[in-house]
Amino acid sequence: MKPLLLLPLLFILLGCGTPRVCQKAEYPTTTKVETLIAATQSWDGALLPAYPEGQPEITLLKITIPPGARLPLHSHPVINAGILLSGELVVTTENDDTITLKAGDPLIEVVHTLHYGSNPGTIPAKILVFYAGKVNTPVTVLAEEN
Repeated sequence: MKPLLLLPLLFILLGCGTPRVCQKAEYPTTTKVETLIAATQSWDGALLPAYPEGQPEITLLKITIPPGARLPLHSHPVINAGILLSGELVVTTENDDTITLKAGDPLIEVVHTLHYGSNPGTIPAKILVFYAGKVNTPVTVLAEEN
């Protein structure tokens, strides 16, 4: 069977009927959908900026920070959100605003704000971060480059 012919069958098996119905977030009763975080502001309360014009580019990074390590001062020129998979992470802005994350905590990160992350724990802090930017725009800029 051709792969394209399998797609309608998949939607029928999932109980969606058509791809359009699945886009309305109708899932089989055994599927669990949980919103971890949804906001118009970053964790420090600042409103998120408008998306940049141009070709969108999505980047997904898994970042591992060793125990006792501190990342360099940096900023993000694009909107990003993450979830701490394991360990502990403390994020501190240049104004000394801080947030402490434990495994499973979601985060909408600050944009255009200098900050750093540190791992005060005894195990690696692993965070999965989703960046919504545009082509040829870095997701992180070190303080010396700002």
